[in-house]
Amino acid sequence: MSHPWMPASPCGNGCLTPGAPTVGAARRALRFTAAAAVVLLAFAALPALFVPRLREPLARRVFRGVLRAFGVRLVVRGEPLDGGGRGALVVNNHISWLDIVAVNAVRPMRALAKKEIAGWPVLGTLVARGGSIFLDRERLSTLPGTIDGLAAALRGGSLVNVTPEGTTWCGLASGRFRPATFQAAIDAGVPVRPLALRYRMADGRETTQPAFIGPESLIDSLKRVAALRGLVLEVTVCGEIAPGRAADRRELAGLAEASVQAALGNVVQRRVVVARRYARI
Repeated sequence: MSHPWMPASPCGNGCLTPGAPTVGAARRALRFTAAAAVVLLAFAALPALFVPRLREPLARRVFRGVLRAFGVRLVVRGEPLDGGGRGALVVNNHISWLDIVAVNAVRPMRALAKKEIAGWPVLGTLVARGGSIFLDRERLSTLPGTIDGLAAALRGGSLVNVTPEGTTWCGLASGRFRPATFQAAIDAGVPVRPLALRYRMADGRETTQPAFIGPESLIDSLKRVAALRGLVLEVTVCGEIAPGRAADRRELAGLAEASVQAALGNVVQRRVVVARRYARI
């Protein structure tokens, strides 16, 4: 059963920005066909993932291929995302299932993912094969063990991606970075690398259409993304937060959230506006 601390977002279908350009039915079908072909090739190449020198370039090609198949243009800004041979906790704002694809298209890495993702068609298998650590959000008693496992992975030199908001938001609104997973970075003595994600249309307008929010299924979200014309996914790699810079996990979470907000611009003001809007409903 769920608990009172389960992450929740007020975002729903009413948050979706209207007027996004779309492609025709034939192009949508072609995109799904292309995505399926990329995934089939990925499964065929799974044995190569056990070869260290092939693992990262192959995984990057697969995830970039998924983005291209859905007509998504990836734009990366900021510093290189490289652990330099040591582990790092990589955190980002969470909007869509595309976030997972984008982060791994920039730099393939392990992830802390909710256990439900393991059951998703195709994407779940790829995430699991990538060495993900799965979190049971409905059982708080499992959290300390999960944090210990996350710290061990970081200590071992892995980059591990975490979405500390705990759930998806529409992108124009965002959630607080919850501090629990930041304890793993403190325990492991590794830096935190914040990423800021934003979705735009080709004309530069910010869009919430790719958001995976409300009661919709993954299939419904996939269909909406496949219909979009000119979707651009921007990933800004923010500066490293060095070990020891924060006194505790709450301060570390606040520093990471502030870094992402600064990269996105005016996020705090947007969150307040949206929260007030929902308070009147």
